[in-house]
Formats: sequence, C-alpha cells, structure tokens
Amino acid sequence: MKNFVDDLGINGHLTIIKLNKDGSEEVLLDDPNMIVSGMGVGLSYLFTGSGSNSILDYQIDRFQVGVSGPPAGGVTSSIFQLSGELTAAEYGSNSNLFVDTRSQITNTTLSTKAAALIPKGKITRIGNSSVRFTLVLDEDACNNISRSGSDLSLNEVGMLMRNPTGNADPRPILVCYRTFSNIRKTSDFSLIFRWTLNF
Repeated sequence: MKNFVDDLGINGHLTIIKLNKDGSEEVLLDDPNMIVSGMGVGLSYLFTGSGSNSILDYQIDRFQVGVSGPPAGGVTSSIFQLSGELTAAEYGSNSNLFVDTRSQITNTTLSTKAAALIPKGKITRIGNSSVRFTLVLDEDACNNISRSGSDLSLNEVGMLMRNPTGNADPRPILVCYRTFSNIRKTSDFSLIFRWTLNF
C-alpha cells in the first residue's frame, strides 16, 4: 500500500510544543511524519466502495501516544501499531481527554487498544488540500507513567482513521506515525501536537 499512498501525494508534518504553566512555549519537534500503510488500506476501501458507506468512518478522529518507540524494525510505512501505546488508565482520569477503547485493525488481526478522541474543534482545514489536527495532552494527561517499577517517557504518537471497514462496532486503523525524543510528562506542562496532513 506504500506506493498507493505515494501516488496520491499524501504527506504530513508534525510540530510538538511544550506549553509551560507560565504560558511560555518550547518547540520540541518540527519535522515530517510517516504516512503508514493503514492510510492506503483505508482509502482503498473508500475508493473501491468495499468498506463503510459513511464518509464519517474515513475521518481521522483519534490518536495514541506511546512509550516504546521506535519500533524494533525501525520506522517504516508498514507500521500498523505503536510499539507501546498507553492503556486507557495511563491517559489520566482527571484529564480533558475522552479515551475510547476499541478493537483496532493491526496487520491482519484485531487487538483491543485505547485511543484519545480528537475534538471536532481541533480539526481545521487550512487550505484546499491540507488539514491540521491539534492534539492536546493537558497538564493532567499522561503524567508520571510507570510500568513494573520503571519510569517511562513518551516517545511515539500516531493518528487513526475511525472505521474504514464499516464494521458495526468501529475498528480504527493507524494511518500516520512519528517517534520523538523522550519526554517525561508531568503536571508542570501540557504537550501540543500540531499535525498537518496534505492530501
């Protein structure tokens, strides 16, 4: 599916901003992202009429962050899931995020995974063929993640298409992915991911 996505000219860019409590900002990343094969899978369902009959199911409406990037085989377009996506509880019970747990399409199988929904007000058309997604991990989100007694840092993020197969119970699929340098998230700051996709 990589060639399919390449032929369509789809690409993306991600900026990660650390927003401190005093209002000061620090840009932590400003680089292109990886469009993965799930985008091709989703669009092939759309263009061939073999998937969902609702255009809403082809919208990118959720995201995941993780703590185990980059994947073992390196960052390639064949990635179908984050290396260490957060559980629903790890997103934080006091945050403004709405976390949804679904069966996610991962390669040829399904796997139950949590993702944070992207509010409609955080999806903006910025040109004839560009859309910007603003993903916000507020001060109460994803703080002090620890597993098996080890402190973990955020270092990967991905966005997902809602339900391209049209299943009665939505089955999202990963469509873009990016690793970044370790960020130990605390309540001292928010993280803002400004992700622009060009179609």
